Amino acid sequence: MLASILAFLLCFVVVGDVIGRVVFNRPLQGTPELVSSSIVIICYLTGVYAILSNGMMHVDALTVHLPVRVQAALAVISCLLGVLLFGLIFWGSIDGFMHAFETSEYEGEGALRVPVWPVRFAVLAGSGLAMLAYLLLAARQINAARHNEVIAIGSSH
Repeated sequence: MLASILAFLLCFVVVGDVIGRVVFNRPLQGTPELVSSSIVIICYLTGVYAILSNGMMHVDALTVHLPVRVQAALAVISCLLGVLLFGLIFWGSIDGFMHAFETSEYEGEGALRVPVWPVRFAVLAGSGLAMLAYLLLAARQINAARHNEVIAIGSSH
């Protein structure tokens, strides 16, 4: 929900920048910094929702023909690879967040200086929550496999 609110507010910033640039020949100060930071925050905050709501895409052209237990095993492996990927992102982002927080790192010059630590924190929080989401999906998949079922972990294409 926070990501949706941020995206909604970002629309006003971009429109204000365009109007200021075209009508008054004075763009809104700091728009590139705000937009680039906000996009990263929005992506990492919505990632967990996409994972848990089956919004991630998967191709099942071959796996749909396999036995249910094999499909479930592949789905668990897929979830564990998601845990690994987001775990690496989490682990690789800790030092960057600590540095940005301790040194008050910022982007932009002049009228608007945007702090970097909220973006780095969103990457940490989003990747940590994504790991938990994939672990939850793996546990659900294992439970479903006991009943000879497979849970869809994404949109089939």
